Amino acid sequence: MIASISGTVKQISLTSVVIEVGSMGGIGMLVHVPSSLAATLVLGKNAELATTLVVREDALTLYGFESSHARDFFELLQTVSGIGPKVAQSALSMMNEVELSTAIASGDNLALERIPGLGKKGVQRLILELKEKVGSTSHSHAPAAQLWRASITEALINLGYSQRESDKAIDVVASEFGAQVSAQPVAELLKLALQQLGRS
Repeated sequence: MIASISGTVKQISLTSVVIEVGSMGGIGMLVHVPSSLAATLVLGKNAELATTLVVREDALTLYGFESSHARDFFELLQTVSGIGPKVAQSALSMMNEVELSTAIASGDNLALERIPGLGKKGVQRLILELKEKVGSTSHSHAPAAQLWRASITEALINLGYSQRESDKAIDVVASEFGAQVSAQPVAELLKLALQQLGRS
């Protein structure tokens, strides 16, 4: 298992990055990542990702995450019948692992049905098979209402914005959605915050 990767970010797309590894450079590793993570990476900067290698008959695919907890949750999602790495990656693009745990533990079908490729039956299986596994840990984390804000603040600061600039943009985004803001995909909220910063 390739447990982690560290190096210079050479290319970034919506759902993957190329990281140049090795002290001499020249070897670029393609790593598939959640879109919310891709949005926080910076070309030319160093990145360290927790990774897992998915082995199939016709392909070896490396997936990367911001933490080992996210990687472990990616692997947990794939224990559910009908959920493969692409759907698991989509799930972690929509919500982080704590938000997903909370949604599963609380049986939040509406939030989970927004995950591309999952569908209503997939949501039912997901809740049925993982509710007990995630229920014991989900309550020990911060509420989802705080998680989205912390995730976006961290991403904006990594992109070079100040705490004050980040807070101001996030406040505007929060006011647009009101009480429903925590139910929105983090990647979409980050996009709106960046648009707001572009106007200021």
